[in-house]
Amino acid sequence: MRFDVEEVLCKLTQEQKTALVSGVDFWHTYPIPEHGVPSVRFSDGPNGVRGTRLFGGPPSTCLPCGTALGATWGEDLLLEAGGLLGRECIAKGVHCLLGPTLDILRSPLFGRGFEGLGEDPYLTGTLASAIIRGIQSTGVMTAVKHFVAYNQEYERRRVDAVISDRALREIHLRPFQIVARDAQPAALITAYNKVNGTHASQSAKLVEHIVRKEWGWNPLITSDWVGTYSTAEALNAGLDLEMPGPSRYRGSLLQDALDTGQVHQATIDDRARNMLRFARRATRVPVLEASPAAAEVVSRTRTFNRKLCAESIVLLKNEGSILPLPPDIKRIALIGSHMKRTAICGGGSAQLEPEYSVSLYDALCEVLPPTTVITYAPGHDVHKTLPLIIITNGSLEFYNDPPNGNAKLSLGTEPIWRTHFELMDYDGIAELDRDRFWVIMTGSFVPDTTGLWEFGIAVYGTANLYIDDELVIENTSNQVPGTAFFGSGTLEKRASRSLLAGQEYMIRVEFGSANTSPLLAGKKANFAGGGLHLGACPKLDKHQALKDAVAVAKEADYTIICTGLNEDWESEGFDRPDMDLPPGIEQLINEILAVCPSTVIVNQSGTPVTMPWARNAPCIVQAWYGGNETGYGIADVLLGHVNPAGKLPFSWPIDIRDNPSFRNFGMAVEISYTEEIYVGYRFYEKMGRNILFPFGYLFLLHPFDSSTNRRVSIIEEISNPTKPWKIQVSIKNTGQLAGAEVLQVYISPRYPDIDRPLKELCGFKKVFLAPGQRTRVEIPIDRYAASYWSEPGGLWITNKGVYHVVVGSSSRNILGVGVLEIKETRRWIGL
Repeated sequence: MRFDVEEVLCKLTQEQKTALVSGVDFWHTYPIPEHGVPSVRFSDGPNGVRGTRLFGGPPSTCLPCGTALGATWGEDLLLEAGGLLGRECIAKGVHCLLGPTLDILRSPLFGRGFEGLGEDPYLTGTLASAIIRGIQSTGVMTAVKHFVAYNQEYERRRVDAVISDRALREIHLRPFQIVARDAQPAALITAYNKVNGTHASQSAKLVEHIVRKEWGWNPLITSDWVGTYSTAEALNAGLDLEMPGPSRYRGSLLQDALDTGQVHQATIDDRARNMLRFARRATRVPVLEASPAAAEVVSRTRTFNRKLCAESIVLLKNEGSILPLPPDIKRIALIGSHMKRTAICGGGSAQLEPEYSVSLYDALCEVLPPTTVITYAPGHDVHKTLPLIIITNGSLEFYNDPPNGNAKLSLGTEPIWRTHFELMDYDGIAELDRDRFWVIMTGSFVPDTTGLWEFGIAVYGTANLYIDDELVIENTSNQVPGTAFFGSGTLEKRASRSLLAGQEYMIRVEFGSANTSPLLAGKKANFAGGGLHLGACPKLDKHQALKDAVAVAKEADYTIICTGLNEDWESEGFDRPDMDLPPGIEQLINEILAVCPSTVIVNQSGTPVTMPWARNAPCIVQAWYGGNETGYGIADVLLGHVNPAGKLPFSWPIDIRDNPSFRNFGMAVEISYTEEIYVGYRFYEKMGRNILFPFGYLFLLHPFDSSTNRRVSIIEEISNPTKPWKIQVSIKNTGQLAGAEVLQVYISPRYPDIDRPLKELCGFKKVFLAPGQRTRVEIPIDRYAASYWSEPGGLWITNKGVYHVVVGSSSRNILGVGVLEIKETRRWIGL
């Protein structure tokens, strides 16, 4: 049902306007059914659609992580991926997806770095625009995040990003500016952090001046969850919606602010008007309550997701043409922490329950010839928290009183099959005291291995573990802060117990919600429901596991090592302490390389890791967190079913000390962005620093020949700068397989009159060619390509002069150079 915004606004009571500008619960806005105003439903993204329940929600299609999507460099591909996400939203009754993430990868240590699309603002903004257009083509809305300069997790609600106007404009605001111009997302989520002394959610300069007045873009502007910190300041700055509900800073406090003149009625009306516009747009979405179980739809989704994963994979090294693997392999060793526990997504709000997942081990066992002898060894584990276990007849029983031995009234039960739950948004039992409650989790566990098993509990709240009524782990007192549950939980407490394979053991956990934790010391939890992670696995003899891995590799013709990071190491809530792989992995790789020269190392991570063994490794594959189809996607590349075409969306430093943000990242509440505009390749090239792999890099299995015209064809005169310039590039596939090359266009001032990077990305095109095929490609570049932000003038400037237009297959592999002459200086502001 459609409604007239101004007509409804005139009819609303003050209480309704107040209710409209804050969430009604964790995922929904306030409805006004008598006026046809629906409750708008949000869901976490950006690499899938969880739905609206952290616990017990429907399983999801999991797409590759953000940096993997960035590595595709494929606008058409991501437009299709956006359409898939939009249809998932419709099937799950979601009006607005929280994503994509536009934060620039300033440091490899950023805990949420894997969610973004890379280090370059043009690449990020362009690819994000494709995703947004795909989602919104289905009628579903998007809420892009996090606005702005959100680049670390440490003290994210307190940290102040101290940053110059030029760096803010050219690097960190630029992706948001691009999507505002090219995709018009329906909503914008403010970041948790401060920018130059003011929280982003209450910065009038950022929200009201830049977004609404300068850019002429008027999305719904909402806080991130628990990212509103004031009443009057946030409202006056332009923050339309406080999430989640019930409200902390609006409600009765808003009425007080109105009564005392801190907020004017016209401001409240403006915020309510924007909410009504947003809600009216939600009425376009034909949301369903359950996904249709059409087999052909599932099949199409799986096929596309497999393609998406494979096209994101980056071949970093391939000496001796180890890849593709030959079809007649006699013996192959499959080794590594991720071989059977393949990582499909990072942690935090991007993590979801997949419909299914495919490990690399299972995929290779399926696609390798039946005559191939396959051996397996884990080599070394990488988990910081022990992996979840499956229980049968599992249930959660809810109480308003602690389980102290006396009979208590059970308020209800929920089924559970994996030993992890998050109850931050749980509302399944009306009588439950959401501020403080208790849960008893029970279920049967049957181990598949005899021996010493290690159990571990990380909890946001309190928890005790009993096995067959024997207390094994007590995590209710002497708690140690850890990184679980967005940085609010405890360090995992562990204990060991001898188990027999095939025997049934009764698991019982007595859990208390977040406010029962002594870590809060009288404070109130942000998400009172809390959560629990119970993990277990056979205790690994690391010395023996290493010997076993070396032994199977020594006997193999080829060895595949699959290892890296996972949601334990890259997640919302904490940053990485260093750039290294988990302890023990470097030794494993070195010892395998020493005995098997035909070794392929498959690294799974969302951001760079140190590779001190890279010089000795003949073949390295960067495989990201690839979603449901990760195993098949990697296997397709290893076996040559897909010619790898992914390219790095960031520079890969040799050492974290080489990164420009090294001395100004993390453990402080004021972070100076001293690198200024020199993020990523801009810095490494300006300073002449060596790196492991450059921005935009791929080791091509088969060569392409590219050449640029020496002259750049300007299709519009400078007097009409809203139209793009275009350059022409000729490219030929000179290899034996069909494949893709990403042609990257950089602009470089020939005689710079201000401090500028040596070159900056301003255009790209992914081109698919059959063997022997040649084509001519036109790549548009916009008016920002040769511009910079003038801090004295507070505007964009393109100086007249001669510029080099550089075409490369990476930022450092230059294929050709053209010349662009700009005949007059231009100044402007806005999109």
